Amino acid sequence: MNFIRRNGPGLAFAVGLALMANYFGHLFPIVGGPVFGIVFGLFIGNLWPKPKSVTPGLAFTSKKVLQWAIIALGGGLSLSQVYKVGLNSFSVMMFTLSAAFITAYGFGRLMRIPVKLTSLIGMGTAICGGSAIAAISPIIEAEDQEIAYAISTVFLFNIMAVLIFPPLGHFLHFSDQAFGLFAGTAINDTSSVVAAGYAYSNAAGAYATIVKLTRTTMIIPISLIFAAVVAFRKKHTSGKDDGVNYRFKAIFPWFILWFLAASLLNTAGIITGPTAALCTETGKFLIVVALSAIGLNSDFKKMMKTGFKPMLLGLIVWASVTVTSIIVQFATGQI
Repeated sequence: MNFIRRNGPGLAFAVGLALMANYFGHLFPIVGGPVFGIVFGLFIGNLWPKPKSVTPGLAFTSKKVLQWAIIALGGGLSLSQVYKVGLNSFSVMMFTLSAAFITAYGFGRLMRIPVKLTSLIGMGTAICGGSAIAAISPIIEAEDQEIAYAISTVFLFNIMAVLIFPPLGHFLHFSDQAFGLFAGTAINDTSSVVAAGYAYSNAAGAYATIVKLTRTTMIIPISLIFAAVVAFRKKHTSGKDDGVNYRFKAIFPWFILWFLAASLLNTAGIITGPTAALCTETGKFLIVVALSAIGLNSDFKKMMKTGFKPMLLGLIVWASVTVTSIIVQFATGQI
């Protein structure tokens, strides 16, 4: 009962806003519910004072519900399907992931962008937009406004990709499979991958979707790497030699293991058909709920103080991933 009294009002507020955001997300699928959730949250949270009663629940929703969303998405992911497609897309995926992080940290340092925001933009561009940002944000202890800024940045270039990639693919004479691989490795959000893929052809859309699901599994190892790096830095900062295990255990993203467990249940055939689809839809909605809470908690003035450099960084990282995907496909004879 104490949990409900403390968190219920804020959670209910976020769910109500998420329902509205989801409605508009279905009307405008290129934009999607998560972006509407953040935008509506920013608008409401910065124009009107929030009741104190919703503050604990919004904090809970922006952190814990975000983790539940990742776990639910795992229930809709078959690792056997990922393995089959992964053999063909692995080389392109590894190069695009490397390009994203190298570019993000290289230019982020040159542009003096905070490392947490750099990490979120790099992760979102490298893997899968909002889901990937959601996965590492609790690990690196990112602020709500940093999460909101990173997702807004990644979203902008998703829209550009949906508009630019299909004509670019026709210009370069991509086959359906080549374009599917291109879209699946160079566009971040799943809905944008689907939109661009099916705009090219049905076959390209189907292949792009599977490649994108394969890319999503990279959340697991990269989140663990982030956890190890954060633990190492905290140990180095404290100067103690005996606290490494404790700190890593405290930072370790246990929800990623539950994501993997849910994926294994899907792969084993325990979660199948309608149940798997329900897991996916539940995960997507929970992300909208969590991002609505993040929008409500974000300070727009603080976001603006960050300036437009992170947006420029997002453009540079997105461009490097796009070019890398094309070059690797040409180099490996897949185009």
